[in-house]
Amino acid sequence: MKQSRAMSLVEAIANVVVGYGVAVVTQLLVFPLFGLHTTLAENLTIGAIFTVVSIARSFALRRLFEAIRVASRCDGHAGHVEPAPRRR
Repeated sequence: MKQSRAMSLVEAIANVVVGYGVAVVTQLLVFPLFGLHTTLAENLTIGAIFTVVSIARSFALRRLFEAIRVASRCDGHAGHVEPAPRRR
């Protein structure tokens, strides 16, 4: 079954929200281990920056792989190579 565009959007938003929350919690736990002491506001800002970078990275990779897929389909074979005719 194919996912609808609306559900794809819901999934993408949920992924971003959960990723942001995981990033902030991870920072709160890990930064002190390295002697980094930040306020909650700073952690929220850092998490937002990393979230924007992550979205841009995901988008760029998705477009790259789509371009590769389209290019492979446009080579005249669509990924399928006909077997050579048998000699008799």
